Amino acid sequence: MWSELRELQDGQDLGTPPRDGVEVTLSIDGVQVSVPSGSSVMLAAAMAGRSVPKLCATDTLEPFGSCRVCLVEVEGRKGYPASCTTLVEDGMAVRTDSEKLRSLRKGVLELYLSDFPSEDIVGGWSEFHETLKQCGVDSHPYQTGANHLASPVDTSNPYFLFDPAKCIVCSRCVRACEEIQGTFALTIDGRSFESRVVAGQDQPFFESECVSCGACVLACPSQALVEKSLFEEEYRHG
Repeated sequence: MWSELRELQDGQDLGTPPRDGVEVTLSIDGVQVSVPSGSSVMLAAAMAGRSVPKLCATDTLEPFGSCRVCLVEVEGRKGYPASCTTLVEDGMAVRTDSEKLRSLRKGVLELYLSDFPSEDIVGGWSEFHETLKQCGVDSHPYQTGANHLASPVDTSNPYFLFDPAKCIVCSRCVRACEEIQGTFALTIDGRSFESRVVAGQDQPFFESECVSCGACVLACPSQALVEKSLFEEEYRHG
């Protein structure tokens, strides 16, 4: 459902914006692919038919590299770089799937789920849920600790609502407000666990500089920002 709401071309999100440069050829999981220089490894993987799991990346926004789900292995390099911020190079050999990568992604997604409404994990239709399915993750091993699950839902805007309990702080809404609309109405306030999306000067959306353009709603991958028209009755978790 999320791809229809996003109005994705052919139902596919390339992860990062297309570039215009001299073509370079690289290998993605053994598949040769040629893409313009300046392209990301994530985009090259998509063009090669290898979908890399992601959350903060989308082809309508510049790469950000914060979610750490799109990690890959590059032959001859140490570590596990984010494919959305790693640029292609001629002759590069990339692996998008391995036991280590699956383990790393699972650990990251389990941390996200530890602060996400448990009743909304199974059966959800957001991009976040599609990524969970892609990585085979539907639970987490952590006990209940500090969380944002009781955060009040902001229903002030007549067209959409914001449920902080479902926010994964990927910054896509903030970046969409800046890069697409140019309103700069949204920011990330706080650090680490205290990080949260705020509108204006920590105001309800409708009282802030928000112009109700909907760019943030289209960009949100986790149903934290969602159109009210999708709910026939009063909004609730689940």
